Amino acid sequence: MPSGAPLSASQFANLHTFLVAARHASFALAAQELALTPSAVSHRIARLESSLGLLLFQRLTRQVKLTPDGERIFEALQTSWDSLHAAIAGGDALAGSITVHARPSVAQCWLVPRLAGFAARYPDLSIDLRVGNDAVDFRAGQVDLALHYGDGSFPGLAARKLMDEWLAPVCSPEYARQHGLLDAPQQLPGVTLLHDTLAWPTCAPDAEWRFWAGAQTPPVALPARCLRFDRADLCAQAAIHHAGVAMGRRQLVQPWLDSGQLILPFGGFTLASPQAYYLVHRESSLRGPLPVRMQALRDWLLEQAI
Repeated sequence: MPSGAPLSASQFANLHTFLVAARHASFALAAQELALTPSAVSHRIARLESSLGLLLFQRLTRQVKLTPDGERIFEALQTSWDSLHAAIAGGDALAGSITVHARPSVAQCWLVPRLAGFAARYPDLSIDLRVGNDAVDFRAGQVDLALHYGDGSFPGLAARKLMDEWLAPVCSPEYARQHGLLDAPQQLPGVTLLHDTLAWPTCAPDAEWRFWAGAQTPPVALPARCLRFDRADLCAQAAIHHAGVAMGRRQLVQPWLDSGQLILPFGGFTLASPQAYYLVHRESSLRGPLPVRMQALRDWLLEQAI
């Protein structure tokens, strides 16, 4: 690809194929989006690598991963693609796809119920939502924006607080009646606790309960009897079905409190969480403004926060 020479149609197609494959981190998914075969995608990428003299992807057993050269070129291409959309749309390119990562609980309980409003406001923007408890590798170019629950420390990344959180035990009305939990927490040692063992990165399995119990006067001893989950929404569902008492995050469980499926035992004692929700993206985006499609999503999410 000679320097300064105009791109041919085939070269442009190869670059676009690379952009889509890098975004999905998959030749197969890129083939679906582009209406090609995976073999055709692979051949286009190979021709692009040959013309550039660079290896853009590591070919692993069941996936592909960007090399450092691939990451660099993907970032430049994505920025150029956003600029092209902006030019075509007169400076307001509210079109395209945004890949968002969120923990399963916040996706299930908070984000997904609101997405219809985003789709109505921005019909030409699509959200590709990925969920999981694993750390997000922004370097691979697979995620544009992540919704994290943590203490605000995200080394090497740009972060903006979305909303605070509050902790309060929750259980079903029937469980509260059976165990005499409606007033003070002195009855807590006789119940089954429901733990989100991955409440935030590197926390203890019972971190949320320890934090809440330590704030009581006098501090309350926690029972050993428990059920453990790796998602806060599963803890809440177990509480709805009378399995025990969960540590509820008010941003996530409020609809169940409003419906009466869950109640606040122990007098409703609520405590500000040491963690909060943050919008996180690659720090390199700080060199210039966020792409307009990401600005639109970020601003909409901030509107939804309370």
